[in-house]
Amino acid sequence: MPNSMNFHSRKWVKPEDLNANHSLFGGSLLRWIDEEAAIYAIIQLGNERTVTKYMSEINFVSSARQGDIIEMGLSVVRWGRTSLTLKAVVRNVFTGEVIISIDKIVMVALDDDGNPKPHGYSTVSYNRDRVPHRLVTRRASDAQLRATMDEDAFAARTKPSE
Repeated sequence: MPNSMNFHSRKWVKPEDLNANHSLFGGSLLRWIDEEAAIYAIIQLGNERTVTKYMSEINFVSSARQGDIIEMGLSVVRWGRTSLTLKAVVRNVFTGEVIISIDKIVMVALDDDGNPKPHGYSTVSYNRDRVPHRLVTRRASDAQLRATMDEDAFAARTKPSE
């Protein structure tokens, strides 16, 4: 059932991302991986209440330095009834070395009460047809509004208040 590895995001390693050895701090990298997995799972499961349940063994095999660019890849390992299991690989763009590989990241879809919720999917979608339900109406109303206004008026109307 695994699909091919897709590298979705890149990060630039900056001074605030470094540890005492002046290399990429593992905590920063794990935060980035967790966020990337959550975004991917939210889109695939169509549920913005998707959380990390489990990460398998984590083994840092190389690192990155300030100024390096890393890229994060994810692939689906398994579809569960309420979950999606992913594999993550992070590599250094400049050296080509794998920094970390995580064989299992289990993401679980939740209902409004925080209980696991069946998602009903079994395949990866590259369309944006699984936008969480509460956001679909906003997306549709934006499209309708845009159709009736010029771009400047639409941008002014939909700009977040400061």
